[in-house]
Amino acid sequence: MAKTSISRAISPRPSPLNDGAARSDGRAHDALRPVVIEPNPLAYAEGSALISVGATRVLCAATIEEKLPPWLRGQGRGWVTAEYAMLPRATTERTQRESTRGRIGGRTHEIQRLIGRALRAITDLKLLGERSILIDCDVLQADGGTRTAAITGAYVALALALRKPFERGSNKWPLRGQVAAISVGIVGGIPHLDLAYAEDSRAEVDMNVAMTDAGAFVEVQGTAESKPFEREQLDTMLALAKLGIDELFALQRLALDGG
Repeated sequence: MAKTSISRAISPRPSPLNDGAARSDGRAHDALRPVVIEPNPLAYAEGSALISVGATRVLCAATIEEKLPPWLRGQGRGWVTAEYAMLPRATTERTQRESTRGRIGGRTHEIQRLIGRALRAITDLKLLGERSILIDCDVLQADGGTRTAAITGAYVALALALRKPFERGSNKWPLRGQVAAISVGIVGGIPHLDLAYAEDSRAEVDMNVAMTDAGAFVEVQGTAESKPFEREQLDTMLALAKLGIDELFALQRLALDGG
């Protein structure tokens, strides 16, 4: 199966967003981790993608169903939604499956809604017709940025699945653009792009940003962990996010061309 990857130079370079000091993994502060998207790793799903962002790995699978939730029937439009789960040994210690607890946690609900909103933001639900697409996002290994990796990979799985009932590039193609997401934050007083867990766990500010390829924001989730951040810092982090997301868009296109 074809694999495509885009990675930025890991050596620090002059930039208004980089003071020249490298991170623990050698990246500049405005650099992504190595990113790989493998299109269609699953034999039976209508569309699938395995995305690796550094050590974080998320498997995304799209299922098309010719039916709708009862509250949507007869309205002449479709639905796109998502489920998210983390394998018990995706982290350094085993995490109990939520299914065995008998309920889904608040964090999982939040991430599922975020993925679904991001995908619906670039989908024409009327062109989709009265069908549902469910995207399953399973975290195989977690090292920060699992929700943003899930959004980026889920878009590829969705686009691949839609090639079954629709002609790509026709006026009935239901995708109006691309969507991708990345984390940004402030660590040690310096804005960072694409936080690994070791950085995320000690960040003064942690933010997740989802954008379309038209430059519009789908979601901005930002939290100050110690002291409030300034508007100038917010603008810097959003600029960093766009820088990284533009690269993810290019990677998505390569994966789809190879898929």
